[in-house]
Amino acid sequence: MKTLKSFISFVCIVFALQIQAQENKCLNEINNQVWSNFTKAFETFDHELFGSLHAEELVRVGGNSKLIRNKTDYINGYTSRWKTNKTPQTISFRFLERICNDTKASERGIYKLTVNEGLPNEQSYYGKFHVIMVKEDNLWKLLVDYDSNEDNTINEKIYKNAFAIDDFEKY
Repeated sequence: MKTLKSFISFVCIVFALQIQAQENKCLNEINNQVWSNFTKAFETFDHELFGSLHAEELVRVGGNSKLIRNKTDYINGYTSRWKTNKTPQTISFRFLERICNDTKASERGIYKLTVNEGLPNEQSYYGKFHVIMVKEDNLWKLLVDYDSNEDNTINEKIYKNAFAIDDFEKY
């Protein structure tokens, strides 16, 4: 009986480690395919790169604006804005929850958008986001993207309390 219990415990541990390894692989792929390119697109005003991160069936919800947009309208907004406004900016992400499998992912977190970084007029804006991603042709794409600043209650403290993008042990 003791041997059976030990064997069952061993099998459970191996199974849990396999699940964790799969999630880590998935999160690494998402970081490399989506979040690093999302940041790069913002910093370089690259609307084509930005558009490539989103599924054709994108549902974009702006909680503050109460707008729901499709991919074309959403990306066209950035195309127009980035053609005329080249104010230096960067965006970074921290996470509250990350769940994924081989083909789908749900991620909730806090973003920090900083304009005029390193300049006297530097300013940061914060928001909470929830995205749903799907894997298409072996690439992760944003399918649903919701964000809100929660009536300006999201701030640096909340941002720092969320988990780092590469801190997979929290999930």
